[in-house]
Amino acid sequence: MTFSLIFLGLIGLIVIDVPIAIALGVVSVVAVGLTSGFAALPNTALVLFSSTTKFPLIAIPLFILAGAIMNASGISHRLIALASALVGFVKGGLAMVTIGASMFFAEISGSAVADVAALGSILIPEMKRKGYPTPLAASVMSSSATLAVIIPPSIPMILYGVMSGSSVVELFVAGIVPGVLGGVAMMGVAYGMAVRYDLPVQETFRLRRVATTFKDAAWALLLPVIILGGIFGGWVTATEGAGLAVLAAIIIGGAVYRELNWQRLRSAMIEGGMQTAVVMLLVATSALLSEFLTEQQVPQRVAQAIVGFTDNRYAVLALLNVFFLVVGLFLHSAAAIILVVPIVMPLVHAVGIDPVHFGLIVTLNLGIGQQTPPVASVLVTACSVAKADIWEVTKVNVYFVAVLVTVLILVTYVPAVPMGLVNFFYR
Repeated sequence: MTFSLIFLGLIGLIVIDVPIAIALGVVSVVAVGLTSGFAALPNTALVLFSSTTKFPLIAIPLFILAGAIMNASGISHRLIALASALVGFVKGGLAMVTIGASMFFAEISGSAVADVAALGSILIPEMKRKGYPTPLAASVMSSSATLAVIIPPSIPMILYGVMSGSSVVELFVAGIVPGVLGGVAMMGVAYGMAVRYDLPVQETFRLRRVATTFKDAAWALLLPVIILGGIFGGWVTATEGAGLAVLAAIIIGGAVYRELNWQRLRSAMIEGGMQTAVVMLLVATSALLSEFLTEQQVPQRVAQAIVGFTDNRYAVLALLNVFFLVVGLFLHSAAAIILVVPIVMPLVHAVGIDPVHFGLIVTLNLGIGQQTPPVASVLVTACSVAKADIWEVTKVNVYFVAVLVTVLILVTYVPAVPMGLVNFFYR
């Protein structure tokens, strides 16, 4: 009964446009006050503070800052030029450039919204100028940006690792194959759209241009090697890798490319700080509600109810997929992970699902939620950049979302897809 009232209160506040972080905090404080007495409210401040001081969470602001510096220092432009030289000669090549650039940018920022903000302002106007319909330009940018939460490093994976006690490094490795599969499949859809709309090629293939753009982007290409190589090689933790990403972005953007001055660095730090504040407020208030639900033993009761209905692993995975797809319609990925994962982890353990495998399932579900209204945080950002109607974009975006759903089914029922590399290197 308590959980139902909390859920209804939360949905009611979201419907009247109260920010999700504030809504989570309000319902949590009210719930604690009504069940434990208002004398217990001082403890909420401790929960809010302690939930944001866990060491792995330091990686979040650092990866966000690295992405902002990368965009401010001209690194993004060089990567786009290289991608254009490689695939710009294919029909629909500019859409493929967008997907490829998103996949690469994902290896530094770990944030889909940052991906759209950094690349969308460059690539969406260029696609429109080349004759791409506005809804197609926005949908390509939006859907490919979601690869940032699948390809390592991934901010949702970091949050899931903290909440579930799973290895963040193993989660990163598990995301490599699904992320690449999703990117390649999206390029196939983009080619089909290009044929359908009779879109022009971006440019003719010239080996000299490939060599020139590769040479210009060579230092930028070192960024994922430094970050992911250090993490996967066991030299640094994910948090330390995030610090390396910031340092490498500053050195490459400032000392090598000489485009990162103090004014641009200051702007990048402000932008990174604002994005971090949004995420960490969600972390704090979600953790407060999660703490209350745990004290009320809601996760255990949910697990018992589902196990009482079925203990078949594949049936449970199907139910959890539907559950997280619905949750993704209404909650941002950070809030959903911190709020829901502690509730379902007892069930995951009870039926013998690998927590790392389940982490990829959760991440993909919530990535799809970034593309499906009403919340659709990434889709809304792309539509804002493209100045397009969200429903017109959604009609086109459904084909790219179908790719994400297909990858989700593969990840769910063919565990070798996400877990093959994990088992090979770590188990």
